Amino acid sequence: MSGRLDSAQPYALGLFRMVVGLLFACHGAASLFGVLGGAGGTGGTIDSGTWPGWYAAVIQLVGGGLVLLGLGTRAAAIVSSGSMAYAYFKVHQPDALWPMENGGEAAAMFCWALLLLAFTGSGAFGLDRLFARRGAEREETAPERQTPVAA
Repeated sequence: MSGRLDSAQPYALGLFRMVVGLLFACHGAASLFGVLGGAGGTGGTIDSGTWPGWYAAVIQLVGGGLVLLGLGTRAAAIVSSGSMAYAYFKVHQPDALWPMENGGEAAAMFCWALLLLAFTGSGAFGLDRLFARRGAEREETAPERQTPVAA
């Protein structure tokens, strides 16, 4: 059983990455464009350039999209995870200690899920792997570079 689970790990990780990225991007889209219930479920949007909400929404949309695609996964995930840590400690945690009390469950879960992706990478189905494979193929098929011998 363990062998089968181990062989499926990259695929499970890839699916995990895509779901986390999609949900994270949806939060940003809701805040920026008023879709999916809008900012805070009010149907509205966040005013452009307001700190920290608008910047967090941009990170959510762009970072979530990159994580979803598996493109620059580690960098996008670490920036996104950091933004959720900031959101938790500056917005939610001052209201109460526990996420269940302060409404910070989503921020805490996104923070830890994205941090995990920063360490594991994109898994299967990511564009990172596709580009890495193409780069490796180019290196294998490229003619050997010969350096001129100094006289």
